[in-house]
Amino acid sequence: MKISFENPDKVNGLMTITVEEADYKENVEKTLKDYRKKANVPGFRPGQVPMGLIKRQFGTSVKMDAINKFVGEQIYKYVQDNKIQMLGEPLPSEKQQPQDLEKDAPYTFVFDIAVAPEFHIELNGKNKIDYYNITIDDKLIDHQVDMFASRMGSYEKTEKYVDNDMLKGDLRELDAKGNTKEGGLTVEGAVLMPNYIKVDKQKKLFDGAKLGDIITFNPRKAYPESDTEIASLLKIDRDHVKDYEGNFSYQITEISHYKKHDVDQELFDNVFGKGAVKSEAEFRAKIVEGLKAQLTVDSGYKFLQDVRDYCEKKVGKLTYPDALLKRVMLNNNKDKGQEFVDKNYPESIKQLTWHLIKEQLVAAHNIKVDDKDIKNAARETARVQFAQYGMNNVPDEYVDNYVTELLKKRENVDGFVDRAVDIKLIASLKEIVKLNEKEISMDDFNKMMENK
Repeated sequence: MKISFENPDKVNGLMTITVEEADYKENVEKTLKDYRKKANVPGFRPGQVPMGLIKRQFGTSVKMDAINKFVGEQIYKYVQDNKIQMLGEPLPSEKQQPQDLEKDAPYTFVFDIAVAPEFHIELNGKNKIDYYNITIDDKLIDHQVDMFASRMGSYEKTEKYVDNDMLKGDLRELDAKGNTKEGGLTVEGAVLMPNYIKVDKQKKLFDGAKLGDIITFNPRKAYPESDTEIASLLKIDRDHVKDYEGNFSYQITEISHYKKHDVDQELFDNVFGKGAVKSEAEFRAKIVEGLKAQLTVDSGYKFLQDVRDYCEKKVGKLTYPDALLKRVMLNNNKDKGQEFVDKNYPESIKQLTWHLIKEQLVAAHNIKVDDKDIKNAARETARVQFAQYGMNNVPDEYVDNYVTELLKKRENVDGFVDRAVDIKLIASLKEIVKLNEKEISMDDFNKMMENK
């Protein structure tokens, strides 16, 4: 076997591999012998089929598989041994000449290889990067208290409708004269929240409504762009929504008002566990404790974004083998076509640049992650998800069981590995660069992230 690699412009590589018979012969013979042992050919006992017959039937395909496997292994070995930073996978070159595998070796294969552009990025105490400390003020704590109280609230019956109340009533289809339509659609116990009606004119029909009132409204006009909401209200298939464009009467049989839970011991126990908090002051202090942990994560995420922006500007525009990378991208998205490649290529290059920068930073600071780091990253994600549903006192055992399930999926593991790397990279860079620390409110931080 002979292998050579040309890379005159540093990014477009050309690899040529010449394969001799000795490179694949042993594997071919071993595979054909295995085929012979298993072959079931009429007129021959198992394992007694003539090798000539096996070669005529399977020889070419076995030989092709053996050569392809050998070539693939040699490409990646050469790339690894020579520390070539290959982007994507090798593609058959346009310079490749047809190879007739029916003829004897040698066979020559030529591949185009995209190579990452050369650059160097280093961060130290001379680099000044913004770091946002999110302040925890009374407004933010009040918002959290209100959120917990809302999540533990309940509906209570009332006589008169006000904003955000939930109605239950009987819907009846009306004819053109405003009378109940004979044989028309009737829905008993239809649940309606006027506050979610999209059109103000229809929403206002319910202002001040009382128990027993009959209100005439038009579902199509109330939800002009949502067949799903109409279908749900009328309890029909979406395909039939077009058949109900007229008015309906709605007789209110029940009004439910949502009342937030009192800020009391029952709320404290539900949020943080029985007896963990015994007063509103302790409750607010515990909320602050949780917020600090979450806001540190948010600040770290923004810091890494700013590190990325800083590094991308420092590195500048890199030269990529665009034509070759577009071929790689098309090869990986054959079902989406060239239009998809043209539309998404600029963003893919932007992401690739950050990936290459981050690789250098990770290597420079000797960042490595193990199973414990990955599990901690998964645990962090799990607790954030639970917190979004107001579950702040989830036992460690329950969290660990949930994490175990998350880690069973390969696509989740890859994400948690990335997250674990980010956590360590953020911690390392915070110690190395000069932080331009800024105080910012939660509202302003969220606005900044939305604009970002």
